[in-house]
Formats: sequence, structure tokens, C-alpha cells
Amino acid sequence: MQVPITALYAGILAIFALGLSAMAGGFRGKTGVSILYGDPYNMELAQRVRVHQNFLEYVPILLILMGIIELNGGSATFLHVTGIVLLVARVAHAIGLKHDNMAHPGRAIGAGGTFLLTFVAAVYAIWMSVGPLLG
Repeated sequence: MQVPITALYAGILAIFALGLSAMAGGFRGKTGVSILYGDPYNMELAQRVRVHQNFLEYVPILLILMGIIELNGGSATFLHVTGIVLLVARVAHAIGLKHDNMAHPGRAIGAGGTFLLTFVAAVYAIWMSVGPLLG
């Protein structure tokens, strides 16, 4: 069975991940810092690396959930809304994750949006699995 909706958002998010990687890696080359963040720490490098790492920590599990939901016949509308909101949340997070400003609204939107989407998708996937057994 194919998963074209998940494939669409996985592709878009993978390109975004490559952009984040290039921003961190390019800055590493520019600063000449190979491992960690330099001595003394280069906070701009640390910030760029953290944005990329955070993306890689949270996006894969949501894409896995989307694929599971799609394979099990879940709502196409749900999957498209999830994919679009995830992309918006991750862009907001990339803009808002600042080493010197915990209160940037992009950080809250990105982290909160990703958390909420992951929770809702997890509950939906569980429901698709056990719901038929209960009904």
C-alpha cells in the first residue's frame, strides 16, 4: 500500500531538515569549529546546531505516526492538516529558538504545536488500533 500524503510531507520536511543542516554545517566551516561549539562557546553555532537537532528529535516520530495512520485508512484531511501544521510549527521553532531569548513566541508555537500534534496523532493511531476491538 502506498502512503502518498505522508510521502509529500516527509519530502518537504526532509528538504527543510537539509536546510537546517546546511545552516549549521556551513557556519561550522565558516568558524572552523569541528566538534561541539568552540572554545569559548560560539553561541550562534550552538543555536544553529540545536535547531537542527531539535527538528531531528521530534519530526521523525510524527512522520512515523502519519504513515501508520495513512496505512490504516486514516483521514486524508487529518493527515494534510497535521503535515501543514507540523511544517508551520517547525519553521516557527527554527525562527524562535534563540540562545538568549526563551520567551520568543516562535519557540512556544513550534514546541507547543509539535507536542500537541504528536499527542493527537498518537491518540488517533491508538484509537485506530483498539477502537474496533471496543466497538
